[in-house]
Amino acid sequence: MSERASSKPAVKIRRAVPDDAEVCGPICYEAFRTINEAHGFPPDLPSAERGVGLLKWLFSSPEFYCVVAEADGKIVGSNCMDERGLIAGIGPITIDPKTQNRGVGRALMVATMDRCRERGVAGVRLVQAAFHGRSMSLYSKLGFVIREPLAVMQGNPAKSRSDGVDVRAATDADVEACNALCVRVHGHDRSGELKDGMEHGMAKVVLRGGRLVGYTSGLAFFGHSVAETTGDLLAMIGSAEQFGGPGILVPTRNHELFNGCLEMGLKFVEPMTLMTVGLYNEPAGAYLASILF
Repeated sequence: MSERASSKPAVKIRRAVPDDAEVCGPICYEAFRTINEAHGFPPDLPSAERGVGLLKWLFSSPEFYCVVAEADGKIVGSNCMDERGLIAGIGPITIDPKTQNRGVGRALMVATMDRCRERGVAGVRLVQAAFHGRSMSLYSKLGFVIREPLAVMQGNPAKSRSDGVDVRAATDADVEACNALCVRVHGHDRSGELKDGMEHGMAKVVLRGGRLVGYTSGLAFFGHSVAETTGDLLAMIGSAEQFGGPGILVPTRNHELFNGCLEMGLKFVEPMTLMTVGLYNEPAGAYLASILF
């Protein structure tokens, strides 16, 4: 081993605890701000305080597996994984911009992938910034396959109503139909996320002729949406007062959906990429991804 290689401090991975968010939150904010601004895009988080709040929630949740990386006795990064369903969703993974070329990102990813193998999950997914070539290369080397180009979109949608289509808040009585729709479109349900969206008053359903044809756990960065048709999904998007966080994640291969959002007045914010390992079914309907997948 060369002298230079041996001088690199070892990276230690351990389970995150809620108090780690006070250190990891600012790292999360700075990591996203640095890479985004370097490529001419706005940061995903508005402040370090927002990063602390986000990670405190994730580090405290029993439905997320979160780890931190330490080098020289200091926290230098973190990673989280959504374990609410059949498919695991990785992120956010962030590393201190001052810590480079130490293998921190790989170590954090390997820790979560090991967890997936231990639990026997059917598939793993993540969404990464398409302009960040290093992260895309790392994930590809770890076995992730590029599946879908996404566009983060934000704005105030032009209010519009479609004849025969109604959008209302989701209720417990809708859960079975929502899960069945998600299975038809994606091959698996996302009931854990839907439940959380309902608890926070963000989940909505789309009805056409009185029949449930679409739903959203929240029209936001962390929310996902599923519909039978693009028109049904556009009706739901058009009913929104606002979109949470940086915006909604629109699959750009669905030209009707992407162009429909533009015609509503939404603006393109940044490009992202959905990547997967394991179970993946080509969607059989219209959908919006979440930042987790």
